[in-house]
Amino acid sequence: MKRFGLLFLAAVLGSAVTVAVSTMMGGRTVRIEHVYERPVKNVSYPASAPMDFTATSEKVLPAVVHIKSMTAGAGARQRHVPDAFRYFFDEPMREEPSQSSGSGVIINENGYIVTNNHVVSGADAVTVSLWDNREMNAEVIGADPDTDLAVIKIKETGLPFLSFVNSDHSKVGEWVLAVGNPFDLNSTVTAGIISAKGRNINIIQSGDRTTHRSTAIESFIQTDAAINPGNSGGALVDLSGGLIGINTAIASPTGAYSGYGFAVPSNLVSKVVEDLISFGTVQRGWLGLQIQDVTPALVKDKNLSVSEGTYVAEFSDKSAAKEAGLKVGDVITKIGEVTIKSNTDLLAHIGQQRPGDKVKVTVNRNGKTLTFEVQLKNKEGNTAKVSKEETSAFSSLGIELEDIDPKTLRKSDISAGVRVKSLGEGKIKRYTDMREGFIITDIDNKPVKSVKEANEILKKKKQGEQVIIGGQYENFPREYLFALRM
Repeated sequence: MKRFGLLFLAAVLGSAVTVAVSTMMGGRTVRIEHVYERPVKNVSYPASAPMDFTATSEKVLPAVVHIKSMTAGAGARQRHVPDAFRYFFDEPMREEPSQSSGSGVIINENGYIVTNNHVVSGADAVTVSLWDNREMNAEVIGADPDTDLAVIKIKETGLPFLSFVNSDHSKVGEWVLAVGNPFDLNSTVTAGIISAKGRNINIIQSGDRTTHRSTAIESFIQTDAAINPGNSGGALVDLSGGLIGINTAIASPTGAYSGYGFAVPSNLVSKVVEDLISFGTVQRGWLGLQIQDVTPALVKDKNLSVSEGTYVAEFSDKSAAKEAGLKVGDVITKIGEVTIKSNTDLLAHIGQQRPGDKVKVTVNRNGKTLTFEVQLKNKEGNTAKVSKEETSAFSSLGIELEDIDPKTLRKSDISAGVRVKSLGEGKIKRYTDMREGFIITDIDNKPVKSVKEANEILKKKKQGEQVIIGGQYENFPREYLFALRM
């Protein structure tokens, strides 16, 4: 946040390589185009020639859509309800519908659209308005809170779409266009330049709920092209119409554009998109490190030999980096051939890898340069891929649970239950005042003895179906019910 003031979530032509992604949805193959070499790296205009973005705009506009997300409403209430009155909750609850909007980018002709997670998170229904004013329902394929990205799909073919280009090739000072639907104004184009790259503005609220450390990946492209609320999920393109980023945030004291906007770079977007389409969840490789930026103070304190990079402060359990030979006190200076100047660089590059991938990690250790080959792991400490079915049903609700030892349950005079370990963005946080530490004893009147049982109950619930969560806080005997819709 710091000097950016209040941060608000707002939001090619050439030789193309087509990546085929085999999905788990009916055995279909999804084709997403990447253009690795852009034909126009520098565009020169005579001093007397006016800037003209019409050709780029005509190419990009049909591939940018307007997204509306509907939520059925809170209907969620905190209540102390005696057992004799519980059956009243089988009746539909009063709802207060709400609607939000944003933008999205069509990335293949068969209706796959990338947008921001915060545009569709918690939505009961999502609709998409196309360039030609057709409107249709969309299905959420998957979302990644760590990058604030999501993929949705409409049942349509033959659609105009944009191809990803290599965002590593984009340069500070390069002209770009931001395309989206700010303030519900359809099809708006603004122009500017890339002002900076690799920005971390601490705006994505996600984390490892076990360690309470952030797992957000922020390495934004910063631009002075006007980005306003409603631009979220829209396109940031180069002058050839190549997709180099997804507009995500603005730095503003008012919530409207006042100088800078931020976009997730396309190299990270394309990896997340492919994972969400293929697996329904992101396959993220982990080094298993706790890291610090190398600062002048750290250089002095640790007597480091380099002034840039990422300092290895600690290892997690089953750390891939530790097993490969890295040590506390090492400074990571390269991943492969990519120079690492900060934590942001490291997270952005590793964020493009999957469990099982092997990367060469170069470190400076007491003035010596060493290189190690590290096979990345998943968060569980192995190299297996994770399917969507293995992801907790509580993830859409924004809640993580933990089992409770019998001694703690007896102290609170509770026979069985699971504890709310952490609350993230989702329907429970949005529509209830449930707090961390709440002990869930039953879901829909069914006793809950373990996290596995709670997950199984919720997996059977359909989208929009009502769920009632009952329980109490530790050492506080009053019973609470939280009712909401999936």
